[in-house]
Amino acid sequence: MCGIAGTYLWPDGGPLTDRLTKVLAHRGPDGSGRYSHRAGQGEVNLGHRRLSIIDLSSSGAQPMVADGLALTYNGELYNAPELRTELEAAGVRFRGTSDTEVLLAAWRRWGTDCLPRLRGMFAFAVFDERTGELVLARDQLGIKPLFLLRRGGGLVFCSELKALAGELGGSMRIDEAAMVASLLYYWVPDSRCAFRDAEKLPPGTWLRLRPDGRTEQRQYYSLRDVATEGEAAAQDPAAQPDLASIVADSTRRHLLSDVPVATFLSGGLDSSYLTALAAQHQPGISAYTIGFRAEDAKFEAMPDDLRYARQVAARFGVDLHEIEIAPQVLDLLPRMTYHLDEPIGDPAAINTFLICSAAKDAGVKVLLSGMGADELFAGYRKHLANLLAARYQRLPGVLRRPVAAGVGRLPVATSRRGYRSVRFAKRFLSFAELPEETAFRRSYTMYDRPELLGLLNPDLAGAVDDVLTEHADTYHDNALSDVVNRMCLADSRLFLPGLNLAYTDRSSMAASTEVRVPFVDVEVVRAAFATPGNRKIVGRRGKVALKQAATSILPDEIVHRPKGLFSAPLRAWMSRDLAPLVQEVIHDGALVNSGFLRREALQRLVAEDAAGRQDRAKHLWHILTLEYWYRGATAAGAGE
Repeated sequence: MCGIAGTYLWPDGGPLTDRLTKVLAHRGPDGSGRYSHRAGQGEVNLGHRRLSIIDLSSSGAQPMVADGLALTYNGELYNAPELRTELEAAGVRFRGTSDTEVLLAAWRRWGTDCLPRLRGMFAFAVFDERTGELVLARDQLGIKPLFLLRRGGGLVFCSELKALAGELGGSMRIDEAAMVASLLYYWVPDSRCAFRDAEKLPPGTWLRLRPDGRTEQRQYYSLRDVATEGEAAAQDPAAQPDLASIVADSTRRHLLSDVPVATFLSGGLDSSYLTALAAQHQPGISAYTIGFRAEDAKFEAMPDDLRYARQVAARFGVDLHEIEIAPQVLDLLPRMTYHLDEPIGDPAAINTFLICSAAKDAGVKVLLSGMGADELFAGYRKHLANLLAARYQRLPGVLRRPVAAGVGRLPVATSRRGYRSVRFAKRFLSFAELPEETAFRRSYTMYDRPELLGLLNPDLAGAVDDVLTEHADTYHDNALSDVVNRMCLADSRLFLPGLNLAYTDRSSMAASTEVRVPFVDVEVVRAAFATPGNRKIVGRRGKVALKQAATSILPDEIVHRPKGLFSAPLRAWMSRDLAPLVQEVIHDGALVNSGFLRREALQRLVAEDAAGRQDRAKHLWHILTLEYWYRGATAAGAGE
C-alpha cells in the first residue's frame, strides 16, 4: 500500500510531483521516488511513497521502470502468485517477488486487457516511453482512491485530494453541490468531488492520455452487469454459490504479506468470521477491538460488543488488544477532517484511525476488516426496515395514524440516557410511507427535501434537486426484479465507495497502515449478487446467507447475536465534549457567515436535540466536520 502522484504535460511538473509526494509521506514512510521522461512537447513525472508489505527489498521500489514502461502503483494483487506463474510460463523472468513487478509484466503482455484479470485493490499510473501515452486505472470496486485534475492537454493525479488542494488550491473552486450532497448523505458520493476542477477516476475504469492531447476513457468492470448476471444465475437453485468456500478463499488470499497481519474484531458477525478464518492460517494472529467509557456507552445505549470479541478471541486463540476510546475529540475532529480529504461525517473514521495507530505502534502494518458484508448481503437495519415499510403501507390509515402520533410524542433521550428503540421507531416512520427509491434514500440519509432546503441558502435549491435526482437515477439504473438486491446494488455503488471504503482508506493510511477488505472482492461480489434476496433476508433476520456460511466455523451465539455498531457515542460527545464548539459554529461559523447554512435552522436542530424530541447528534457532528473542512479549503485559497 502506498501513495502515488504525478503529472503529464504539466508546467513545472517535476517540482509539483515532488511536493505532492511529500504530502503523501504518511501513506508510505518506508521510501520514496520519482521518475521523469519527455513526452511529446512536455514531460511526464511519476511520484511514489512506499509502505513496504510484499518484497521488502529494493527490487520492490517504485516508480518501477523496465523495458520502456514506468509504473507507480498503490494497492495489492491477491492473485499475483497465479499471474506470476502464468507469465513465467510465457517466458517472463522476474527480479524480485513484488506484485508491482507482476503488474508491470501483465501490463506489458496484455495492456488494458489485464485489468479484468486483476483480483485486488489498486490505483496506478503506467507510462509507455515508446508511445508517450499515460494510462491511469482504478480497481473494480473503488477500494483505492485516485484523484485527478485536467487542464488543457495536461493532467495531475494523486492518491489524496488534500495534496492537490494544498498545491493548487488557489486555482480550485469548491463545489457547492458536493457540499449539499455531503449534508444529505454525510459523505460525498464517489461520482462527485468537493472541488469542481478535480475528479475521481470511477471504479472499474481506465483513462488514457496521448501526447497530442487526445484522451480515451473506458469502463472495464460494471457492478450493474455483475448484478444482472447474478440474478439470472440465481434462478437455478442448483447453481447457488458456495459462500463459505468463496469467503474462505478470499480471506486466505488477503493474508498474503511479508509483514505481520492483524484483524479488526468488533465481536460482530463479519469481523468474527474473518478473524476465525484468518486464525486457521495464522494461529495466534493479533486482533484489535474498541470499547468506550462506561458513561458514554450507557448514554448512547450501546450494545456490549467487547464481550463477544473476547469470546471469539478465546475460542480461536487470537491475541486480542482492547482499546478504550475516550478520545480528545476537540483535537481529533480537525485532524481527521484534514485526513479524510472531503467532508465525511461518520465518527467510525476516528475508531479506525485509533485502532490502526495502536496496531502501527505494535509493529503491525496490515489489518483485515469486515467492511462490505452489510452492503452485499443486506445486513443493515435499513434493508429489513424498507421491506417492513412496504408491508406497513398496506395497513389501513386508521391504524397507521395513531401509531405515528404516539411515536412522535416519545422522547429520544432524557438527561441521563438515550432510547435506541424510540430513535429507530422515529427513523422508521420518517420513510415508512414513501415510494421505494425515496424510502430507501430517506432510510439512511440525513434530511428530507424540505428539511434540506430549509437548512441551506435558497439559491442552492437547484443543487438539492440535482443531488436527489442523481440518487434516483443510480437506484433505478438496473433491471433487477429482486428488491433486496436492488438495495444491495445501490449500496455497493453509492454507500460503499462513497463512505465506508473512503474513510477506511484515509483513516488507515493516516496511521501508515493498510486495511484489506476480503468481502469487497470480485468473486465475493459475484457470489453475493447470485444469492437471491429471499436468502439474504428471511423473516426479520438479515444477512442470513452469510450467517449460514459462517456457521461452518463460528458458534451460534456469535452468528445470531444482535447487530453491533462500529460507531461512537455521538450523543454523549455532542452534549458534553463538543457542546461549546456547536454554539461557536452556529453563531460565528464560516458556513453561517458565508451564507451557505442558515443560522436559524441550525438553532432548531440544536433545540430539538437538547429537548430530546429528535436525535440530531449525527446531523450536528457532520455540520462540525463540514465546518472544519470548509475552513481548511478556504484557508488553502479555494474559492466558490
